[in-house]
Amino acid sequence: MTDIIQSLLERCSFPDRPVDCAVSGGADSMALLALASSAGLEVTAIHVDHGIREGSGDEAEVVAAAAERFGAQFESRSVTVDTGPNLEERARQARYSVLPENVLTGHTADDQAETILLALIRGSAWQGMGGIMPTTNRPILQLRRSETEHLCSSLGITTITDPSNMDPQFRRNRIRHELLPLLCDIADRDLVPVLVRQAELFRDGSKFISEEAQKIDPTNTRELESVPRIISREAIRNWIWETRGDDHPPDLATIDRVLDVAYLESIATDVGKGWRVARTDRVLRIEKPDAV
Repeated sequence: MTDIIQSLLERCSFPDRPVDCAVSGGADSMALLALASSAGLEVTAIHVDHGIREGSGDEAEVVAAAAERFGAQFESRSVTVDTGPNLEERARQARYSVLPENVLTGHTADDQAETILLALIRGSAWQGMGGIMPTTNRPILQLRRSETEHLCSSLGITTITDPSNMDPQFRRNRIRHELLPLLCDIADRDLVPVLVRQAELFRDGSKFISEEAQKIDPTNTRELESVPRIISREAIRNWIWETRGDDHPPDLATIDRVLDVAYLESIATDVGKGWRVARTDRVLRIEKPDAV
């Protein structure tokens, strides 16, 4: 094991079990494969072909060769993603749909910083500003992209450059290549570590707010009035989200309309897709679309 691998492994958080690694062929995922194998784990490298660009199927051969070099098993899977709006998110969802539940991914600290900026411009709340949750499924989250690139270069690992990573139609790419460099220039320092620390603070704050919100009954208007608004907002958010079973939580405007009902400023309000929150005396209830 080379010194460079050892120094990087000290900042990784690999689980102590056989692992599946999502390996696209880029420097981050190839470094993930090399580090997981060097950590002595039983590794399976899984490549997913989206079929979006010509010749993408050949990339599986590059990943297969790397897996063989590092003594890992290899699997190739394919999905179909139609062109059109929101391509990046649809491709991500399609990829995860064919990957194992606990697959390891090659997210880095740079990805974390970009995620925080994305959350900021979307107007995300505490949870969103917490960014990518550090877990053993993201074992190289403390590493920098420059370090994964240097590792691959030092070991002579062939990597694949995805041209879509330069496409300005994807917001993350503009943040990566335009916004973040500009902010670093304005601040006259590398802001990635700063943004990573900010994410940690937001996660701590989110955890506290969530724990406090669980102590109150979101249907009891008196309890909602008795706590700080940030706590009552979280309680309402989780109540609506869990009851409706949506992919995404209600937005802030919806939550505040529900609080207006809780604070006796209105009788009922729409919360999207035909659902309503209504009040009888001091008790809130959620009404399904077919119950209205």
